[in-house]
Amino acid sequence: MKGVVVKSTGSWYEVKAENGDILKVRLKGIFRLEETKDTNPIAVGDRVSVSSEDANNSWVIDEIEERENYIVRSSPKHKGARQILAANIDQALLIVTMGNPRTSTGFIDRFLLTAEAYHIPTVIIFNKQDLLDEKGKKKQEFVSKIYESIGYKTVFVSALRQLSDASKTSDNLAQVKALMKNKTSLIAGHSGVGKSTLMNAVQPHLHLRTEKISRITGKGMHTTTFAEMHELDFGGSVIDTPGIREFGIMDFKPEEISHYYMEMREVLNKCKFNNCLHEHEPGCAVKQAYQDGKISEERFSNYLNIMLEYKGNYKHWE
Repeated sequence: MKGVVVKSTGSWYEVKAENGDILKVRLKGIFRLEETKDTNPIAVGDRVSVSSEDANNSWVIDEIEERENYIVRSSPKHKGARQILAANIDQALLIVTMGNPRTSTGFIDRFLLTAEAYHIPTVIIFNKQDLLDEKGKKKQEFVSKIYESIGYKTVFVSALRQLSDASKTSDNLAQVKALMKNKTSLIAGHSGVGKSTLMNAVQPHLHLRTEKISRITGKGMHTTTFAEMHELDFGGSVIDTPGIREFGIMDFKPEEISHYYMEMREVLNKCKFNNCLHEHEPGCAVKQAYQDGKISEERFSNYLNIMLEYKGNYKHWE
């Protein structure tokens, strides 16, 4: 029987079968973690075949279909391993906030370059508009223009205000729903940015649990423990993921990272050296584009920081 993995708890999975039944399944022993860098060989969104193992109707996953795409990060718990966040995704919705908690452009860029590498279009959703003061609004305008100028779509919402007053129409919630309609969307971002609140506003019957920001740390607290796929009444589905504190990248050669910066990609073939890292090399077209103002200081600085960290880890990952 074929189906789609809709929930992963680490050792057990829930699979929605073709007939609509939700089956609690486990992983067949043929899948060995030692044979892969992945901490989770099966992810939410995977299309699988399951079979009944015994007369008690105990189900196991015995085959994983080839993935159209997937998105990974370096495992926060196992050095050198990677964690698959979700598979077979039409798009990612990256939820960010300028405060309570603050999402850095460094985090945004790490996510975007990984999504680019795995061919996953990303929309950046700026949440908590109702909490921004004038300084926050200016910062948001500055950050959003960086990404809009290189081709990323941005949307501005106030998910909590939308939930408390359904008559509000200025929060662009209809635009978010239109983006999600008939697509499989991955929702990602730091804990506390309002992923679950936004999903409750988009699809009220989900009743996803939410938490306030910690007064001590100023950061969000995890409310989503495991990745889970939810169907949407207006068509499509959404994969809710646990909040990401840090987004570690892997699986690239250092010279490949610039290929996933959209604005750098346009000038890479003009660099003097094919393996140019755009740091100290002569005849570098990327550095020239930065000096000419065609690449933002934020993005170029983040690129150099990513390269510095990545090159230190790369040999360990080879």
